[in-house]
Amino acid sequence: MDGHLPVMLKECIQGLNIKKGGKYLDCTFGRGGHSKHILAELGEEGSLLALDRDPMAIASDNAKQLLLDRRFRLQHQSFSLLGESVSSQGWDGQVDGILLDLGVSSPQLDDSSRGFSFMRDGPLDMRMDTSAGVSAAQWLASVDEYTLISVLRHYGEERFARRIAVAVIKERDIKPLQTTRQLARLIETVIPVREKHKHPATRSFQAIRIEINQELEQLKQALQQSINALSPGGILVVMSFHSLEDRIVKRFIRDQSRGKYTPLSRRLLENDDSQITFKKVGKAIKASEDEVKHNPRSRSAVLRLAERLG
Repeated sequence: MDGHLPVMLKECIQGLNIKKGGKYLDCTFGRGGHSKHILAELGEEGSLLALDRDPMAIASDNAKQLLLDRRFRLQHQSFSLLGESVSSQGWDGQVDGILLDLGVSSPQLDDSSRGFSFMRDGPLDMRMDTSAGVSAAQWLASVDEYTLISVLRHYGEERFARRIAVAVIKERDIKPLQTTRQLARLIETVIPVREKHKHPATRSFQAIRIEINQELEQLKQALQQSINALSPGGILVVMSFHSLEDRIVKRFIRDQSRGKYTPLSRRLLENDDSQITFKKVGKAIKASEDEVKHNPRSRSAVLRLAERLG
């Protein structure tokens, strides 16, 4: 295993409150950092199932090393289908902890051939699962102006979405946008105001990546499926890296801890306690100053925990 430490590793492992003989689900295997430490806490009777939609993560040396441990299983699967994966193990309603570490992994960002980073020139791909779907280049070649504006605004919170969309449509009529550098330079030329310490293409790359991978929809599906996967007392641990993700997680935990409201009259609402599925555990956790100092990526991370009720 390499020496890479995931963001807020200690907080994630502590949050899972690992039982020696428990069943756990690591929905975002990545480099295997979380899985390695979960296994270290498990006893001989414990089990860990890890998922990742990235074929390169599944085929990595880290994965091969951990698969030597009989307690560990790994599936090439999106976490939006975690319910299916849990059922394949016969674990429905028996999982003691689920971990979701959202966003792009360091290996994906560091590999220029994946097209996630505007800091490195490479093919404009951005797919987390390179075996399925359309690349960012293919999407940009056919997307209409209205849809592109909408994606940039909603997923990137980009105030110059219209300027960028118009420029993209105009540019692609001259030559296809095929590399990260092409797109980044195009965005640089049309944005009139720059944010301090932030590249002009940051928001757009985030927005396009989210759209290509359907990240927010997949997160919603995973959260919903966690209800039937977890055992009573099971822990849901979710770490997000931008406000759109965190908002979804926060609202899910809030709504599931309140139950459903049934209107009895125009003024009166009755809380149906039978529909309450989760209890919030503590407050949102942020990375320590020391961790942010050593790993700037941790600055935007937010960790939220919830306990499955019986």
